[in-house]
Amino acid sequence: MLDWLRRDPREEPTLEIAGRKVPVVIRRLAQSRRMTMRLAPDGSEIRISIPRWTRTEDALAFARSKQSWLAIQIEALPEPTHLGEGSSLDFRGHRFIIRHDPALPRRPVPDDGLLLVGGPESSLAPRLKRWLESEARDVLAADLAEYCRRAEQPVPPLALSSARRRWGSCAADGSIRINWRLVMAPDHVRRSVVAHEVAHLVHFDHSPAFHAFLAGIFEGSVPSANRWLKENGRTLYAPFG
Repeated sequence: MLDWLRRDPREEPTLEIAGRKVPVVIRRLAQSRRMTMRLAPDGSEIRISIPRWTRTEDALAFARSKQSWLAIQIEALPEPTHLGEGSSLDFRGHRFIIRHDPALPRRPVPDDGLLLVGGPESSLAPRLKRWLESEARDVLAADLAEYCRRAEQPVPPLALSSARRRWGSCAADGSIRINWRLVMAPDHVRRSVVAHEVAHLVHFDHSPAFHAFLAGIFEGSVPSANRWLKENGRTLYAPFG
């Protein structure tokens, strides 16, 4: 579901937080009864959800009143990670220590807590990223097929997303995009996002019927998975931006 519908960027309001101008994206929800705010996983925008009747000016005033909190969140964003011998990389919720030896095969191999990888050091980071994207494509395709079977829906086209502002989306034509970085998260977190988008094939909204359907096809705790993303999602952007 394309949740964040934004106006012309030239008209998009911004707030200066921690020395940087951050866009404010406001979404009106028919079912919303209160105002909520969060920071995008990469700190690229402030997201405010409001009831239909709430004024835009009230939403902006709310954001301004929380500038101290937003500054703390932005300053807590992880610094870019250097990937090399001895550094770590998460894969499917497990942390691996990179062991780089030019004589090893170029394709990374997880081995008892180590990630063995060869080839030149100068191309190490791009190869690690390509490996993660390849692994993501395989596991996400399997996830999608499984949840479509549970939802009794045909399997739609799947595309990997590099979006910096959302974890997944379902378009009006039924095609689904999932952020490849989720292959670094625990399996239940990644699968919850896929299940969420498959549920949109049946309910193209966030109505009570949608949430009930999602709970019916997802085997885990949706709130637990959402909580993990809220608390740790930004770390998935640290290795490759």
